[in-house]
Amino acid sequence: MRLIQTLVPDGKRDVVIGVLNDAEIDYAMTRETSEQGYSDVLYIPTDSDEVEGILDQLRDVGVEREGYMVVSDVETIVSERFEEQSEKDEITDEERISREELSTKAHNLSRSTTNYIIFTIVSAIVATAGLLEDSAAVVVGSMVIAPLIGPAMASCVGTVINDDDLFWEGIRSQALGIGVAVISATLFALAYRLLLAPEIDLLLIQQVAERVHPGLLALAVALGAGVAGALSLTSGADEALVGVMIAVALMPPAASVGLGIAYAEPVIAGGAGILVLVNLLSINAAGIVTIWAKRYRPTHWFDERQARRATLERFAAFLVVILLLTSFLATSSFDARDNMAFEETVENEIDAAVDGAVLDVEFDYRAELLTQSQTGVTVHVDTEQRGLAEEIRERIEAETGEQLEVTVVYEDVEHTAGTSPSEESVE
Repeated sequence: MRLIQTLVPDGKRDVVIGVLNDAEIDYAMTRETSEQGYSDVLYIPTDSDEVEGILDQLRDVGVEREGYMVVSDVETIVSERFEEQSEKDEITDEERISREELSTKAHNLSRSTTNYIIFTIVSAIVATAGLLEDSAAVVVGSMVIAPLIGPAMASCVGTVINDDDLFWEGIRSQALGIGVAVISATLFALAYRLLLAPEIDLLLIQQVAERVHPGLLALAVALGAGVAGALSLTSGADEALVGVMIAVALMPPAASVGLGIAYAEPVIAGGAGILVLVNLLSINAAGIVTIWAKRYRPTHWFDERQARRATLERFAAFLVVILLLTSFLATSSFDARDNMAFEETVENEIDAAVDGAVLDVEFDYRAELLTQSQTGVTVHVDTEQRGLAEEIRERIEAETGEQLEVTVVYEDVEHTAGTSPSEESVE
């Protein structure tokens, strides 16, 4: 529900009334007594999806050029007449705020304020702490306070409505936010390394490993975040909840980049960095398409061609880079698929070689950029079997062509507490 208020310039009263009556728009009008060139104050209560059309009609008769228009959010209108009129007009299938409201919200969200920087720093530190603790709850908490939805949506809106200043302000704010997040995470991780954990295998932390070897599903998350962010903005809904989804795609990977830098792990920093870029570009591309599909266009018709060209060019640029970077994600996904198949084959060979029961099988990998190479396997069995490690190694090599270090751990499932299992290994 919205209330449009506008000052009607001298000499425009009759033409404004004619436009409103012809369109069967309900309104109220009072005399304006400041003697500053206006004759009346016009009030129009209406649904949010009708605002843009009404403003365009008033703009066409010169109200905007010589006066100004204000759109306010209204909590309630107590009027049987208004309710009856709304029922006659029928509720539209989509919720959509006006172009002017969208532009104003986007401008407000695009600014790199002090609070924006502080929230980004705090979010990055909390995300880094959550990664180090391997705590999904803490990582999610960092997403709640991340303010990254605003700049991303601002650049999308600026593209569609042909506002280059808004587009570049959104791009700058996004770059600043990601940069601040990475720097904050790096400094926090360096302090953690110097004071508490000089050496730590980051790839053993599940929350970190998920961001180092991202798959194609990460692209789906980012695209979904972009669509959801654009829909929340254009419908006038609260962006805070959807902002969490956008932060899912950006903040933990940015914190992982900081961890990789702090611990001098280029594989971690590189893998997570690629994920950040893919997600950031995907959010922007999906947002542009969604806002354009909601039929937002520039204020003036003669700007539409330029806006259409800018939208196509920027979307195409985003898409090309996304496709290039997606090749890395595809490499990671195919590598994960191959590793799963390899593990299944190895487990089958182990089952064939072991006479007793196989209690557990653990695989060792060497991390590379977006891929993992098998290096060894540890097999836990319940009964001792002479030469088992060598037999397993030979079976694996014959079936897969890979030479792995095989370690067999013999565990007596009935042994008393304090006894240690025996072990044999072969390379």
